[in-house]
Amino acid sequence: MVKVLYILLILLFSCASKSNSFESPINEKFNKGVELFERGKYLRAQDEFNSIVIRGSGTDLGDDAQFYLAESYYYNKEYILAISEYEKLTRKMPYSPFVEEAKFKICESYKIESPKYYHDQTYTNKSLDRYQEFLDDYPNSEYKSEVIASMRTMREKLSKKVFETGVLYMKMDEFESARMVFEEIENLYYDTKMIDQSRLWIVKAYARDLDLKNARKYFEKHSSKFKSSGLYIEAENEISRASKRLKKKES
Repeated sequence: MVKVLYILLILLFSCASKSNSFESPINEKFNKGVELFERGKYLRAQDEFNSIVIRGSGTDLGDDAQFYLAESYYYNKEYILAISEYEKLTRKMPYSPFVEEAKFKICESYKIESPKYYHDQTYTNKSLDRYQEFLDDYPNSEYKSEVIASMRTMREKLSKKVFETGVLYMKMDEFESARMVFEEIENLYYDTKMIDQSRLWIVKAYARDLDLKNARKYFEKHSSKFKSSGLYIEAENEISRASKRLKKKES
């Protein structure tokens, strides 16, 4: 019995020794990576953290290294790569204390990658989706006000993109298509700055298509909004000009 206990103790100390010998270089690499990160040496920090993620993902430093790897990409302005690494953290380590911030940084990365309104808006839409997911997951987050402000900015950009599409249709004399686009702003982006202009251009689309019945109907329905936005006279003049053109056409 004593001999068996002796063997077990030898095995236990042997395993502990191996574990310590494995974790020691991992700790050293992590500390070196953090030092490089704090000095702004993000590329070199990436090498250290990536090595830990590959060799020591099952250690206590696994989620720390994964998060810092993503952060190294983020602060080096490699946002798409950062998103990929943050995603790995949220998928593989859902109970990590870094998950909330990782999800926030994913939103921020998509926002940063969102281009000017006249370009493709894929990243803008992705940022909005991820911001909404974030609010659903963390309704009381310290980032809540920042998230709401960013969502508002993204919606303004999308509404401007839609509005310019409508203006393009107007230039092509595709008035019905233009009106449908401006109505999209009214339905989807009613809380943006483009809503007043979209209402005006709905009147213009009806008027320039000589659909005076619907132009007047829409104008009267939203007359108070036209007055408050200062666009009442412009909308009224558009209908008046259309009426003159229609009379001239019929005579």
